[in-house]
Amino acid sequence: MKVTLSALNTSESSFTPLVVIELAQDVKEETKEWLKNRIIAKKKDGVRRLLTSGIVIQVFPLHDNEALKKLEDSWYTRFALKYQPIDGIRGYFGETIALYFGFLEYFTFALIPMAVIGLPYYLFVWEDYDKYVIFASFNLIWSTVILEVWKRGCADMTYRWGTLLMKRKFEEPRPGFHGVLGINPITGKEEPLYPSYKRQLRIYLVSLPFVCLCLYFSLYVMMIYFDLEVWALGLHENSGSEWTSVLLYVPSIIYAIVIEIMNRLYRYAAEFLTSWENHRLESAYQNHLILKVLVFNFLNCFASLFYIAFVLKDMKLLRQSLATLLITSQILNQIVESLLPYWLQRKHGVRVKRKMQALKTDIDATLYEQVILEKEMGTYLGTFDDYLELFLQFGYVSLFSCVYPLAAAFAVLNNFTEVNSDALKMCRVFKRPFSEPSASIGVWQLAFETMSVISVVTNCALIGMSPQVNAIFPESKADLILIVVAVEHALLALKFILAFAIPDKPRHIQVKLARLEFESLEALKQQQMKLVTENLKEEPKESGKEKAT
Repeated sequence: MKVTLSALNTSESSFTPLVVIELAQDVKEETKEWLKNRIIAKKKDGVRRLLTSGIVIQVFPLHDNEALKKLEDSWYTRFALKYQPIDGIRGYFGETIALYFGFLEYFTFALIPMAVIGLPYYLFVWEDYDKYVIFASFNLIWSTVILEVWKRGCADMTYRWGTLLMKRKFEEPRPGFHGVLGINPITGKEEPLYPSYKRQLRIYLVSLPFVCLCLYFSLYVMMIYFDLEVWALGLHENSGSEWTSVLLYVPSIIYAIVIEIMNRLYRYAAEFLTSWENHRLESAYQNHLILKVLVFNFLNCFASLFYIAFVLKDMKLLRQSLATLLITSQILNQIVESLLPYWLQRKHGVRVKRKMQALKTDIDATLYEQVILEKEMGTYLGTFDDYLELFLQFGYVSLFSCVYPLAAAFAVLNNFTEVNSDALKMCRVFKRPFSEPSASIGVWQLAFETMSVISVVTNCALIGMSPQVNAIFPESKADLILIVVAVEHALLALKFILAFAIPDKPRHIQVKLARLEFESLEALKQQQMKLVTENLKEEPKESGKEKAT
């Protein structure tokens, strides 16, 4: 809908809209009236159907400038090392986004012990690779404990917010889901129906082969990277100059940039394929999208490191590649996700203000300016990309940081700036998203736990390859392999024991939940007793009427 001043003339009314609905330009008046009646009647499916059909282009809530200014002042406008106003973020953006920032803050502080241990380790035993056994052992315990402790902190926050025991609500079909109109046997409502076998055919005959092809292409690019490494190394050995020593880092930097480009291009393809699979529910869509993206990103980001560590067995190249990939990806993410969009948004804001100044009108056009400005803002697509960035960072730190102890320190520095850049992004770059309740970080908890299991296997293998351990078994490699596998299984068992021993909910939360359940049962008993008493009082009256008859 082309916004006009007449549509936003507030001179006759003090009404301030909270949500903007942008319609297509050719929408008829009858459709607008029908939509208005559906909104008044609080029928959510009306907007969903119009979004699917393309009549409604977008729906978004307006920022509350006064509340947003207060949140910004306590959040990121003054750069300082302090806790975030998580409850304030929850009050403005909702539980899902507040949980992300809570997890980002927790993960950053959890990285500090690794950074503190890694810094002197880097300074004193930098080139002594046979000393990484101790650091790898600490890494194993750290990656398990921090995830279990997070569950407790998450339970504490969501109990305070009232979403810990949130029941899963019945999901409506997602916008974009299409099919032949029919009657849903569960709800009895008329909605699109799509056969499950057609969706499975699309997944296994199209999506799966495409993902495998992309994985193969990623490995092919990786081998080109190794060819560049060999070329740069040969050039340096032949000349031996300082210029060629700098050139040794160029292949890793180029490869890191290519990885980021491939990840983003694949993300668009994965979104298109997952949408084309035509999933009925948003949760099913998100699960299939996360699976596709995680598999590709894991292979694309870590395949070269695994190849260097366990095929080439070149710890110096592993350190160099890990450092370059980690630092380059962090810099690119900061630029692409926050700084560049903020700069573009500022330029757009200046253009809008110039138009408003040139517009000669007697009405207060502040609301009009806000709608026009926010209409062109980017749409926040959820916490997927934010969690994915932390997931990959967790992989860099937990899988191979024992050969590059500064990985955790660089991650801490990045995350301190990430908190502020993400806050800026939420407040000034994107439209305000609708609030979504949440009880946890969802499937990402499982993703991080899976990465920690893989880190156990990786670190045990690195320990088994260390000169210290190999010196104990100079002749029998078979015994060494058996012992490493046995230790790896024992550590995995210890990991699961720790996960079981550390309660997911703090003791005081368990007591409060038990008391809440007790009070609910007592209230139910009292209600049942009241009904029984009322029934007993009515029985004598009925028997008296029968005798009189």
